Amino acid sequence: MAPYMRLRQICLVAPQLAPVISDIAEIMGLAVCYRDGNVAKYGLENALLPVDTILLEVVAPFKDGTTAGRFIEKTGGRGGYMAIFCCDDPDERGRHANTIGVRTANVIDHAPYHGVQLHPRDCRAAFIEFNHTAGSDDILGAYPPAGPDWQKFIRNDVTQALTGVEMQSPDPKGLAEHWGKIIGVEPNGDAELKLPNATFRFVKGASEVMSALEFRVVDAASVLHAARAKGLAVAGSEFLLGGVTFRVSA
Repeated sequence: MAPYMRLRQICLVAPQLAPVISDIAEIMGLAVCYRDGNVAKYGLENALLPVDTILLEVVAPFKDGTTAGRFIEKTGGRGGYMAIFCCDDPDERGRHANTIGVRTANVIDHAPYHGVQLHPRDCRAAFIEFNHTAGSDDILGAYPPAGPDWQKFIRNDVTQALTGVEMQSPDPKGLAEHWGKIIGVEPNGDAELKLPNATFRFVKGASEVMSALEFRVVDAASVLHAARAKGLAVAGSEFLLGGVTFRVSA
């Protein structure tokens, strides 16, 4: 199998799923494809919405002492939780990360799905996960975390794609190099990591967080109007939702 690396999923964390999930769905014209009961063992509930072939997930803790809850406390509710990549060999990517001092935090093995999660403290800014679903290298193929028929829930009349992820750091070039080594993508001179289906941009900020998601939409003005109608503060082409800035452009 030829090596590959694609953005598969972005996970946000919120104190409660409501109204974050319904706001995302209504403002961005997306549909919930799955709620995964397996995350309950981590003290979480979740919902996933496909943005074309990238999944957008929100998790919320329902009990004390969860990793997600501690993340909210540490960041003050600001910042995305996980960047999840599909690749040909998650174990090999995990072993490579270990050699550069990034520990493995969790291995998930639910055949045909296999995932390797890395320690957020070592990744910096957010969790990184690598996963692979056996026999499903088609981007529209099976992806068990999103449910049995996630493809049927793709809506593109409002939002067409999740095109970029913004990462903040006091040392953006250093964080870009660090993530580039973990993911196996060389950063360019603008502190960007270009994947086949999305770009990670690293910008100057007070703390290390996943700060923004960038979307291509059919009509940016109507999306921003829908955000205002939900009572969200809109500035230029962006608004804050689920702990991150949603930035939209046509």
